[in-house]
Amino acid sequence: MAVMEIEFKFHVPAERLKAVEAALRRGTVLRTRLQARYFDTADQALAAQGIVLRLRKEGRRWVQTVKATGDNALHRLEHNVDLGAAAAGGAAPAIDPQRHQGTPVGERLAKVLAASGAPLVERQSTDIVRLTRDVRTAGAGAAVVELALDIGRVVAHAGTPDERESPVCELELELKRGDVRGLVSLAQRWSQRHGLWFSTVSKAERGARLLAKLDVVPAVKAETPRFAEEKEKRDGRAIQQAVVASCLAQMLPNASEIAAGSTDEEQIHQLRIGIRRLRTALRELAGLDPRTDLFKGAEWEPPLVEAFRALGALRDREQIVKLAQPQLRDAGAPEVDPLAGDEAAAPVPSPGDLVCAPAFQSVLVALIGFTAATAAQAVPQGDGQPPSAPAPLDAGEARRHLRKRLQRLHEQAVRDGRHFESLAIEDQHRTRKRLKRLRYLAEFAAPLFGDADDEEKPAAERYMKRLRPAQDALGRFNDEAVALALYREAAGRDARAWFAVGWFGARHAAGAKACRKALGKIGKAPRFWKKNKQN
Repeated sequence: MAVMEIEFKFHVPAERLKAVEAALRRGTVLRTRLQARYFDTADQALAAQGIVLRLRKEGRRWVQTVKATGDNALHRLEHNVDLGAAAAGGAAPAIDPQRHQGTPVGERLAKVLAASGAPLVERQSTDIVRLTRDVRTAGAGAAVVELALDIGRVVAHAGTPDERESPVCELELELKRGDVRGLVSLAQRWSQRHGLWFSTVSKAERGARLLAKLDVVPAVKAETPRFAEEKEKRDGRAIQQAVVASCLAQMLPNASEIAAGSTDEEQIHQLRIGIRRLRTALRELAGLDPRTDLFKGAEWEPPLVEAFRALGALRDREQIVKLAQPQLRDAGAPEVDPLAGDEAAAPVPSPGDLVCAPAFQSVLVALIGFTAATAAQAVPQGDGQPPSAPAPLDAGEARRHLRKRLQRLHEQAVRDGRHFESLAIEDQHRTRKRLKRLRYLAEFAAPLFGDADDEEKPAAERYMKRLRPAQDALGRFNDEAVALALYREAAGRDARAWFAVGWFGARHAAGAKACRKALGKIGKAPRFWKKNKQN
């Protein structure tokens, strides 16, 4: 049976498990023991392509399953083959990839295995007790959703001296039929009520980390939006969904790791970049689908802004000190820690607390749901839009809209650059934020202009390359401005910090001049969105 799964998966904190289980048992619950074995090549060719192949005993029956990543954070390609009831005391059936032949995910599996040429080996196993219950939602978002609470463990190197295991405690909400909005609404209620957070770490990935003895995984960086190959299908709503999905593909894995307790600086940094990219999308793409007016909703912006600023307060002060101290040391400055003894500094929540905050998780759930919604589900519940609300911009109109937004940001950057040195501090900061929006919007829009496989992609890359010197100059200027303020605060506690205040103050004028020159060069950059006027 081939299906496209649409589901949310939340981590259940240990202290919340009892309440979650009690809430689940308020309806008819089915208890099943799931014992699975996961297969891959020795070099993990399947995992590298986002494919999972497993053999699982579900109660008394054996089921072989292949899964693969779909179009967005909610979609999963899946094909299941029921192999029948297990014989008493009998051995498990052999794994056979041919059982998935003729399905989209099976074809992907076959292609990867053929390219690898390596045999399949068992990589890890799981032993899970699953409690399931179906819930019906009513109203505009009518749906049937399966709740599945999984409790158990993932084991690698079972039965050997190297055996390692990882506990599993998660709640999955899968759309069985009906409206995605019903799934989103239910997911928000359960996550808010029980303090759950969205997790991207599958059981297969837990096993892979055990095998590799990984405690910290690399941060996930931005990816290019994936648009429909047919240009006529790239209407305003499809563009919004693809761009938001691209932002979430960067945000969700990093947020998941931070929520689980990671304090890795690069993961925090990449999450902040993802949030900034998402905020650019919400701001610059708002006009692409007038039906929803989705991106202008006041409930979206505050949690994103709060998380972005708070994560920045955690990372930036320490990061800037790390960058500033070697420069000051080379300049002969006395040793001083500007963060020491700052009793007046407001307490800052941990990165995990910020990511697990109910408002932030609610926004993530809503945005994930938006990327999976069909055209009929595009209008949020209760938004008051009449049935005759305007349709999304068609592909041509959408490109013209993007061209205007790009041109406007480009012209603002050039205009601000002409007199950057005379701008007020807040206007200089605004220029930096505009330049970032220009860069991110250019990255989002580049594949939509002309043939990305021909000349247009290099043209977009050349344009963005011309932005980098200005970005670097404005980034250094901002870092030094933050450092100046930081050492000025510290000077009230430690007079040795005045050396740094004077040193950074003396560099301010030169830094502003460098920004003006770098911004001036943007005006000469060939704009890829103007190359083919017919687009």
